[in-house]
Amino acid sequence: MGKRRLFLFAALLMVSAGTGRIFAGDTATFVNLGFSNDAKYFMFGQFGILEENSNAYSDIFLVDVASNTFVKSGVKHTEADIPSEPGSTGEGALFNLLEKSVDLKEKYKIDHLVTGRLLYLFVDGEKPKEKLEFRDFQMKKGYSIRLVQVSSGKGKNVSSSFYLDVNITGKSGEMKHYQVGLPNYKRKKVRNYRVKEIILGPDKRSVIFIIQKEEIDKKGSNIRYMIETLKTD
Repeated sequence: MGKRRLFLFAALLMVSAGTGRIFAGDTATFVNLGFSNDAKYFMFGQFGILEENSNAYSDIFLVDVASNTFVKSGVKHTEADIPSEPGSTGEGALFNLLEKSVDLKEKYKIDHLVTGRLLYLFVDGEKPKEKLEFRDFQMKKGYSIRLVQVSSGKGKNVSSSFYLDVNITGKSGEMKHYQVGLPNYKRKKVRNYRVKEIILGPDKRSVIFIIQKEEIDKKGSNIRYMIETLKTD
């Protein structure tokens, strides 16, 4: 039994080392909650268990894709007032928040079944790349995406900004360039960013970039999500 426990502990250490994240803190789970059928709006959520008090939490965000901004009242948050039982993922907090957000879903005609098509996925354990290059064979387009980020300060005083330098090459060979994000907007207590997923909307023109950000607090570093959107020509 002692050898088995030692093996399991070593295996957990290897998995943690592979992801590059041995830290105190919590990691949210990202959830694609769907587009409106015309791809004008996109809803996503995140949930988890807070490291500091074991309370379940959840956030829901509704974004206007063309303007890359939240719609009015499009940011929702909830946190349980009692600790979760061991083994809980916190997804119940998301279910409760969704129930309270039905009016928002119906107003903007969000369909949870219309989740778009995955173009890119960062797999935990891989080394993050500053530049991503891939092809969308269905649309016969090539993508070249560079994440540019600037960080200053240390510990709880850290802040950082980023933007995406995006080049899309069509089947005719013509390349179009886009800058996505706010290069001069520094987010406090965020140490770094990485592109977690890229999704193509149902209109074949809306591109959603799911960004994983590492936030610093007194307990360590937590993983949260945000998105940037692009409506291509």
